[in-house]
Amino acid sequence: MAHTIIIFGASGDLTSRKLIPAIYSLHKKKRLPEATQIVGVSRSEYDHDQWREMLRESTQKFANSAFDDATWDEFAKQVYYHPGDISEANDFETLAEFLRSIEPDSRVDRVYYLSTMPQLYETAIEQLGASGLAEEDGGRRRVIIEKPFGTDRRTARALNDKVHRVFREDQIYRIDHYLGKETVQNLFAMRFANSIFEPLWNRNYIDHVQITVAEEVQIGSRAAYYDTSGILRDMFQNHIFQLLMLTAMEPPPRFDATMVRDEKVKVLHSVRPMTGGDFAAQTFRGRYTGYLREPGVPADSQTETFAILKLYVDNWRWKNVPFYLRSGKAMSCRSSQIVIQFKSPPHLLFGSKIRDFEANRLVIQVQPAEGIQLHIESKVPDTDMKTRTSTLDFRFAAIDSGGMPDGYQRLLLDAMNGDASLFARSDEVELSWGIIDPILAAWRSPAAPKLLDYEPGLWGPIEATEWMRDQRREWFDVCPVIE
Repeated sequence: MAHTIIIFGASGDLTSRKLIPAIYSLHKKKRLPEATQIVGVSRSEYDHDQWREMLRESTQKFANSAFDDATWDEFAKQVYYHPGDISEANDFETLAEFLRSIEPDSRVDRVYYLSTMPQLYETAIEQLGASGLAEEDGGRRRVIIEKPFGTDRRTARALNDKVHRVFREDQIYRIDHYLGKETVQNLFAMRFANSIFEPLWNRNYIDHVQITVAEEVQIGSRAAYYDTSGILRDMFQNHIFQLLMLTAMEPPPRFDATMVRDEKVKVLHSVRPMTGGDFAAQTFRGRYTGYLREPGVPADSQTETFAILKLYVDNWRWKNVPFYLRSGKAMSCRSSQIVIQFKSPPHLLFGSKIRDFEANRLVIQVQPAEGIQLHIESKVPDTDMKTRTSTLDFRFAAIDSGGMPDGYQRLLLDAMNGDASLFARSDEVELSWGIIDPILAAWRSPAAPKLLDYEPGLWGPIEATEWMRDQRREWFDVCPVIE
């Protein structure tokens, strides 16, 4: 069946940097469904050839796979541009006419991608419904919605209600590009295709879990967005909670979209609510020195650029195992990782002959050097039982000379094929905001924990390191984790 991808907000940065390079790469790998066409829609007045030429330049720059002129010329024949304003109903009527003119018949699957400002999501959905473009008159209709999906639980629920008036839940694909990354998907394979991990993946053997998403960049020119968002809204509610769910979820009966998302939602239901002094004892917030001097940041801003949450998942598997979630701007390096810290052996056999060694650790590096390390203790050769920490290493780069595919490739292809396994469901979004909202409220109250300063290039405030040591634990801070 033929497919058409309609990108609203097509003149924006996401389209040129991510979406078109991803679709081009799928075309080059011959993975696109038969007769796939791409239509860009935005207010800019381009014709087809002008837009194709602009995309040629940006795709040549951003495509992960080697750019090839002949392949691009073939691909460009499938690319169209239609000027239109999301707020104008007439423009949706002309879009409908244009789509009918390029599609072979009515049996065409369409994917509408909202690559616009979040403020325009509701308007775009309403216009798709009013114009009849959401009706399934021979082909399937799906809509992909970028983050942020709401700014709190109330707005997320209101947006869900608006979208559900036009599209069924099975037609809605709330996208988080983290879930398209190979290492994140490899969590499924590592956990559920290897019997060696399942007996250990619980409170009996795991001391704690660390999930870190660190960025070395500062906010730069993004103050208009970032200062009204902060790190909790920007990173925790979506990216970090997704990693939490995949780490803590139970095995689904089958690798089926509904069953996978059912298990993810159960994790959020199990997160222990914070009350009273928990907000001060189990959260940290910080701000890098110089944030107030960034262009557009108000002088009295209280927005955090660094945060730690200590959460508990109260179920049979994870009871009383702390999950330390951490993210920040202007950090030591760019690194997204999951660290499974196992418990120490119950009895040390070698007494004073060995150093105080570290317990076993599994490090899952999501980016930038995707791979997995298992840290184990081994004997140093030609010594009297002296030990050292050794690593068992798996690196994607070592087996994939063509480069790692961008996450959007997998997610766009899944959306076209109707596989929602790696997309967020409405209840999942609302539950995640339900965890974040009370923390944000506590941080905006008179009893809020202190906003701690840290110098750019560090791993956050010094107090956060001391706080971890007070619990007889250490952050695993290595850049890069896997070289």
